[in-house]
Amino acid sequence: MKLSLRRMVMGWILPALMVMMLFAMSSIYQPAALADDFSKAILPNDADFTGKDLTGYEFTQATVRNGKFANANLTGVSLIGGNFESADMSGANLTNSLLDTARFTHVNLTNAILVGASTSVTNFDGAIINGADFTDVMLRKDIQMKLCKIAKGTNPTTGRATRDSLECP
Repeated sequence: MKLSLRRMVMGWILPALMVMMLFAMSSIYQPAALADDFSKAILPNDADFTGKDLTGYEFTQATVRNGKFANANLTGVSLIGGNFESADMSGANLTNSLLDTARFTHVNLTNAILVGASTSVTNFDGAIINGADFTDVMLRKDIQMKLCKIAKGTNPTTGRATRDSLECP
């Protein structure tokens, strides 16, 4: 009888107790997030993300005026509804990012890559787009025409001319 009780404890009761303990511990311990969430945050004027890998970060409705994002990897990042007025995004990779309704007024997008970015009603007034790559970016016709008036240069990474990537007439 003792042997069979021991087998029962070692065979399934002990493993079941260990699984329950691990489950209880996992609900108490929350690992650190893989990326930071700056949604609705108001960051200081000197917020510096230069050269950082920000893949997976959230800047939805954030205010990052004069922020520094030069050469940062913003692939797939949500910037929806954010205010990035006068930010430096030169050389940034914004591939497949969500820029819908964001304020990009006076933003420096020199040599930035915006391939496949979502930009409905994004405000690019006063933006610098020399060498920016807008391939496969859906733009409203009026925004496209404004950008075509100032478009020049070729992106050094993708080799695409800004005017061509905007499909300027």
